[in-house]
Amino acid sequence: MPHNFKRIRLNLARSREFPQGSPRHGYEFVAPLKADGHIDEAQWKKDRGHCRVRRFWEGQDDEIGFLVHKPGGPEHGRWVFDYDATAEDDDESGYRFASHVFRPGEYVSIRGEDEEMHTYQVVSVEPAT
Repeated sequence: MPHNFKRIRLNLARSREFPQGSPRHGYEFVAPLKADGHIDEAQWKKDRGHCRVRRFWEGQDDEIGFLVHKPGGPEHGRWVFDYDATAEDDDESGYRFASHVFRPGEYVSIRGEDEEMHTYQVVSVEPAT
């Protein structure tokens, strides 16, 4: 796997339902990052098979899928977590992932299958092995 591939962990940030946030609700995914912490779309195109995601949510089975770049959206493309390539409605889309920096302490938003937007904190970015 190329050296710029990172394993990124996102934990649910503070919300009405989880005032302290939650390390038991979130995502772990692998993506190529540029030196500035942005997702490297060119590298993703070459090695997209490495870009896996695991959604973990207490009380539910983990969902396993892929990080996928799809056309459309305000950034002329959107990053989504796709758990079933044959289904159109299972995607969870990252809000402006292309413009986000993935570094510990940063926050990102993801629109879930329920169409609700949730905020997550980047808690770790480590080399993917």
